[in-house]
Amino acid sequence: MGTIRAALSLALLLGWMTGGPAAAADDPVVAVVEGEQVRRSELEAVQAQLPEQYRQLPLALIYEPLLARVIDRRLLAREAERRKLDARPEVQEALARARREILGDHLLEVTIGEALTPERLQQAYAVARAQPGFAVEEVRARHILLKTEAEAKEVIAALAGGADFAELAKKRSIDPSAQQNDGDLGFFRRDTMVEPFAEAAFALEPGQTTREPVQTRFGWHVIRVEERRSAAPTFEEKEPELKEQVARETINALVAELRAKAKVQRFAIDGSPKPN
Repeated sequence: MGTIRAALSLALLLGWMTGGPAAAADDPVVAVVEGEQVRRSELEAVQAQLPEQYRQLPLALIYEPLLARVIDRRLLAREAERRKLDARPEVQEALARARREILGDHLLEVTIGEALTPERLQQAYAVARAQPGFAVEEVRARHILLKTEAEAKEVIAALAGGADFAELAKKRSIDPSAQQNDGDLGFFRRDTMVEPFAEAAFALEPGQTTREPVQTRFGWHVIRVEERRSAAPTFEEKEPELKEQVARETINALVAELRAKAKVQRFAIDGSPKPN
């Protein structure tokens, strides 16, 4: 299996390990088809193959159509066996391909599961933390939100005349939280704010205020930066990314090892020998 297939399998395998089918102890029978049990895990496996918008839904919301689909597939398979279609060469080859796919996917699942230890993830976090650029810049800023550009310009003029920012925020801002925090937004990162606001805030140095009003979908802002700092993301913030990284490294290492040990011949698309 190539690197492309490994990459395509990664998200699905991680989903199975973190929130996939239930364990055997919590895997009730949801139907019996001609004497054969259907367990909830089979429905969860089918859901895991659906488009993302359906994978994100609680199973209960699509339980009935999924159950009907699984039952229908069981009935179709039984009828195919009754007609002895499984003896056909093309069906045998398709079954062999499916077996190889399933075995390969489960090998990846097991291998990734063994690699995703707390120690390995902490080690990956330590390596990432030591890299330049790991820390993220943050600013602590205040803002005064107003309905119109003209009102925002009035506030800017008042600030230039010596007015206190916190007092103006409490009196003029239409942001309800300004009554409690004097317009103080605390520390935030660029990607947590809408772009016009973030661009203006991160262009300021501590003690500076925007000279022109900043428009967003919320209204018109006057922004003052109080502090700037670089803060490293916590392990918890980086954990999903670290899991993907370790899983990808594990898959690549496994595939590279198997390729190195295997004897593989490649041919041209028409089956002829490839020129050296």
